[in-house]
Amino acid sequence: MTAIERLRDPRVADACTAVALAVALELQLALGDDPGASLVNVLGGLALTLPLAFRRRAPLGVALAFAAAAVLQALLDGRLYAGEPPLLAALAAGVLAFFSLGAHAAERPALLGLGAGVAGLWATVLLSDHVDVQSFFFSAGLVALSPWLAGRTARARALRTAALERERDQRARTAASEERERIARELHDVVAHGVVLMVLQAQGARRILDADPERARAALGAIEETGQTALAELRRSLGMMRGGAAGAERAPQPTLADLDALVAEMRAAGMRVDVRVEGDARPLADGIDRSAYRIVQEALTNTIRHAGPVPTRVTVGYAADDLVLEIADDGPRGPRAGGHEPGQGLAGMRERVRLFGGELDARPRDGRGFVVRARIPLGT
Repeated sequence: MTAIERLRDPRVADACTAVALAVALELQLALGDDPGASLVNVLGGLALTLPLAFRRRAPLGVALAFAAAAVLQALLDGRLYAGEPPLLAALAAGVLAFFSLGAHAAERPALLGLGAGVAGLWATVLLSDHVDVQSFFFSAGLVALSPWLAGRTARARALRTAALERERDQRARTAASEERERIARELHDVVAHGVVLMVLQAQGARRILDADPERARAALGAIEETGQTALAELRRSLGMMRGGAAGAERAPQPTLADLDALVAEMRAAGMRVDVRVEGDARPLADGIDRSAYRIVQEALTNTIRHAGPVPTRVTVGYAADDLVLEIADDGPRGPRAGGHEPGQGLAGMRERVRLFGGELDARPRDGRGFVVRARIPLGT
């Protein structure tokens, strides 16, 4: 620890303050009208000032020690407070002691110390040769009560600041947690969508490899393109997780404007997808726009994973106050193929919708197939 760091340590600063006041008080005694200061005054001055080295760690003890020392030196005919006027360093020690009591003690100890301190200072007035109203007011108001109130004000301000800092830290932790959850959903969507498409395209290429090599070659090209797209999105999401904001800006996340490209991917995998837009399309908030794209992407991925390349209809509805999404497929009735039920993907969709105060309904259709309906308030 360097010398500057040691001086910044509150314990060192308090010790230096106590010693400085003790030296100042002893100099005032030595240079005053009574050069031969009595031992009572010398020791009393040390008792008034040196305990201030513990003013932050034991504020009640310091205030009580100051009051007790003041009473004791008055009983022994000391002149620290009984003089006219009182010694300035002694007053400064009292002010600092009661300010520290107000600033660093809890409610009950602070009140107890104030009461005991005022009683002790009034006792010094009664034991002196200057018993008058001004002396009582001076002892209670200027030396004890005013510094104590200033200390309580400083304590309240410090507590408010600390509370605001804790709240700000909590908001930052919450935002970071929500961001991690959002990135986790992005990663899930990217991986699930890319892998499902590549598996289906590979299956198709394998079936036609001998009969139609050209189509098989085209399917392999589609697999390569799908893989590159998935890798690019993965790098972008991981870059955001690591703080790579610049990379995220160069490759923006997909929105509903990219829906045609998504549908083209699904159609290349053999899925019949029809898209219909209802209402007047208008710009959306970035978060809603991205989440809407991911909901459609995840619903289509679930369809092709569990029901296969069945006919599917995507409806994007722009209502007055809401964005309404519906993804309905004509898959088989009952459980999805392979015995799988929608799981993490559906939970992710619900979380995205809930984030904006919306609703999600996902269930088998009355006739056949499955439907996902999402309503997201636009906040207009």
